[in-house]
Amino acid sequence: MGKLDIITIIIIVANVLISYKGFNDFSFFEKYKFNVGGIKRGEQVRLFSSGFLHADTAHLFFNMFTLYFFANVVISLLDVFGFFIIYVGSLILGNLLSLYFHKDEYHYSAVGASGAVMGVLYAAILLQPGMSLYIFFIPIPIPAYIFGIGYLLYSIYGMKNRVGNIGHDAHFGGAIGGYIITLLLSPVLFKTNFLMVALLAIPIVILFILKKAGKM
Repeated sequence: MGKLDIITIIIIVANVLISYKGFNDFSFFEKYKFNVGGIKRGEQVRLFSSGFLHADTAHLFFNMFTLYFFANVVISLLDVFGFFIIYVGSLILGNLLSLYFHKDEYHYSAVGASGAVMGVLYAAILLQPGMSLYIFFIPIPIPAYIFGIGYLLYSIYGMKNRVGNIGHDAHFGGAIGGYIITLLLSPVLFKTNFLMVALLAIPIVILFILKKAGKM
């Protein structure tokens, strides 16, 4: 974890300030949240701006807390620019996947940095798969790659069955962003850790097979 890099601090502060603006200004929140109808009217800024709005303080805290833990892993193993590209790219890809799955649901809305944060988390797992994670209520460490694969498989289940008020597709799209961008920035991983690259691709391949088969 260590000392936070300035770019992580800037991102956290931006999320806090913009989220609190949204908490207290309904029109601002409505104008910049992810909304399929709004995006289809040409308001593409929502694909980006919605990633800095949150439903409530708990939602905001959980996302920023997760970012706090994994940002430095990506920055230390890539660099600040790579981390920033992963964060922004995962945010946008997460929302694009949501738009793809909900393109006919004009009232569908969502907010949150979850896609961006999931991209950073998946990038960290890809770069350092040997690390272990501690999950709430589970007293033993879980290998990071097991968590990553398991979480995306759960996301597929959540997308298919509309489980909870959660943007599972944005989480999944963010993970895809983190996975692809990390490999583009560090292609040496294909040589040094090909098995992990292949394992972490499994949920992504499963999603697109299910979609092609008409089961999503």
